[in-house]
Amino acid sequence: MTTEPPLQVGSREELVYLLGEACEIEHGLMCEYLYAQFSLKRAAGEGLTPEQVARVQAWEATLIDVIKQEMLHLALATNILTAVGAAPHFERPNLPILSRWYPPGVQIALLPFGERALRHFMYLERPEGMTLQDAEGFAAQPGIQPLASIDRPVAAAPEPWQTVGHLYRGIEAGLAQLCDRYGEDAVFIGPPGAQAVTATFEWKELTAVTGLASASRAIELIVEQGEGARGDWVKSHFGKFVGIVEDFLAMQAADPGFDPARPVEPAYVRLPPDVESGTLIEDRVTARVADLCNGLYE
Repeated sequence: MTTEPPLQVGSREELVYLLGEACEIEHGLMCEYLYAQFSLKRAAGEGLTPEQVARVQAWEATLIDVIKQEMLHLALATNILTAVGAAPHFERPNLPILSRWYPPGVQIALLPFGERALRHFMYLERPEGMTLQDAEGFAAQPGIQPLASIDRPVAAAPEPWQTVGHLYRGIEAGLAQLCDRYGEDAVFIGPPGAQAVTATFEWKELTAVTGLASASRAIELIVEQGEGARGDWVKSHFGKFVGIVEDFLAMQAADPGFDPARPVEPAYVRLPPDVESGTLIEDRVTARVADLCNGLYE
């Protein structure tokens, strides 16, 4: 077991900072899982037997379910953020660079489907308190501390959260502390019309956050779907990845040449300033389309 100290949330600014990180991590996880899904082979003509194609399709279906839930989690985290009077936060790291502004053990990277990717996904979705090693090649990165100024009366400092569940439990506790101190009406000041709800986005679990009780229910759903209810993670994202990696290893043991992923790697239109080397998109039309998509996304 790993000890996860309570996060300290003493102000609205600190709460908003953590909620921004929650939105980014949900967004980043979704991008990781989409990349792994897109890398999967889809036909017997790609070197798979009909039985292997069926297994790959089952894994893809599970990945799609997880991806949809990550989208739901991003929407719920945004509902909490707007409920406390902050703007929606849909930013994410400029993938595929490693994230150095999260805690040192939290990294987002684009990997093709395989054992390394699955073990990395398991590590990111691991239940609170579980001791688990990240996949091979993921060493802890030094964190980048934001600049602090003595001229600013209030500042939000990074908190050393260790798991996604740890982050959300800290947000939940911070909400409760602020409500105890100022009252719910002074904490939940966001406009009701800014809430994403089922009528607009179809998810039956997508409910408005209007106070502490509804915020706690949203957090409970996010944590339960991601890492599992306390002591029971079988149906969670973590549990689903455990099941896929066990199935994948069994398939490889039966056929050592089995490889369900295409030979893909992340490619850049241009290198980010803190990346020394990487694969650039060489085809001019592909690069222009990718650049256009990036611009539209931003």
